[in-house]
Amino acid sequence: MTQRVALVTGGASGIGLAIATALANAGHQVMICDVNDNGRALAEQLGGAFVRADLTRREECRRAVDATLAQFGRLDILVNNAGFQHINPIETFAEDMWDTMIALMLTAPFLLTKYAWAGMQERKWGRIINIGSVHSMRASPFKIGYVSAKHGLLGLTRTAAREGGEHGITVNLICPAYVRTPLVEAQIADQARTRGIPEDAVVEQVMLAPAAVKRLIEPSEVAELVLYLISDAAGVATGAEWVLDLGWTAG
Repeated sequence: MTQRVALVTGGASGIGLAIATALANAGHQVMICDVNDNGRALAEQLGGAFVRADLTRREECRRAVDATLAQFGRLDILVNNAGFQHINPIETFAEDMWDTMIALMLTAPFLLTKYAWAGMQERKWGRIINIGSVHSMRASPFKIGYVSAKHGLLGLTRTAAREGGEHGITVNLICPAYVRTPLVEAQIADQARTRGIPEDAVVEQVMLAPAAVKRLIEPSEVAELVLYLISDAAGVATGAEWVLDLGWTAG
């Protein structure tokens, strides 16, 4: 196995931590990027490194890539995972919240891809994994910022894949439905408030209502797909939506 260097954004919890852990366990060097300082201790446990960065700021995106290059000398794998959800109707959705969500979940993946691109192109090998959502393909009410950013991430993925193919760079989008993370758990109260239903009804009536498989996805299941997509076996897989949606979009 060739050892690679990976930068995982939002790597201090949830899906990002599962991906960082899987990559480290597979023998790769991992840089965890997060706005939360607890990522430092987690990175040390994985034998990797940590960079604290607010990716809503362009200079912080640049610094995250530069820190990875300074620490490891290269960057082979970029996992754009950092994000959050905010649930509100359009008429009360704050404009500054819109700006923040687009900056973190669409502009930052573009900038990180741009800054990592030259090195990948020079080495004729690169893997960019964007963590989208079933909301990259479907809309839900009260999630105007999140859905817009995730739809945009699909376009970014497809375009970068078309440009990267001849240089050995693949770009893919993973689209999970609801994953068992602290982010999803925090949504339950928000969904209950916005929809006017009890919290214990949110998972069954909202999160899993359109799904064929009636359970939440585990973060490790997303991480396993990342391991495949970074492998040489997946060298012809690019520009695709890899759907882990419990059958949500099947009908």
